[in-house]
Amino acid sequence: MAINERSEQEKRDRSKKMMLWFGIISMVMTFAGLTSAYVVSSKRPDWVSDFELPETFGISTIIIVLSSITLFAAKRYLKQENRKMTSLFLFFTFLLGATFVGLQFRGFETLVNEGYYFTGPTSTINSSYIYVLVMAHLVHLAAGIIVLTVIIFNHFRGRYSSEKMLGFSIGSSFWHFVDVLWLFLFLFLSFYK
Repeated sequence: MAINERSEQEKRDRSKKMMLWFGIISMVMTFAGLTSAYVVSSKRPDWVSDFELPETFGISTIIIVLSSITLFAAKRYLKQENRKMTSLFLFFTFLLGATFVGLQFRGFETLVNEGYYFTGPTSTINSSYIYVLVMAHLVHLAAGIIVLTVIIFNHFRGRYSSEKMLGFSIGSSFWHFVDVLWLFLFLFLSFYK
């Protein structure tokens, strides 16, 4: 590769990384605003202080942390040029991500069964915020599932190797961010009453 081509490629790679960071920063700002509104609203007289998250959300937290571990393992195997193990751990990551989504919806079902709705006469300010926070996270997780699907597709097309990992790295960074974001939200909603 000529020096000019290498320089252009490095510029493109840097711009792709910057776009990821701009996206992450905007998501951090969004959730900082939502959690700040939650804190301010907790001073309202109609705030329910004994509200507990469904146990399913705790189980889903373990699942999403495991998905980050399997994605780390996939990346490690990719660096070792072990395509079979990379494929296996990418599959596990995708399966864990899908399981997380299913458990989140089961958590919503539990909230509804306990009489906590998003809106209406039986809703509380707590439940409304929880629906907003979790659904906003699920939107970002849906983007993460799409990114993970692209990673898997490109892996099977042979686009990644130990020498060429930018797309894999950017995608996995986004996935890990979404996982950390959920961990923060779960701990925040569990302990801030």
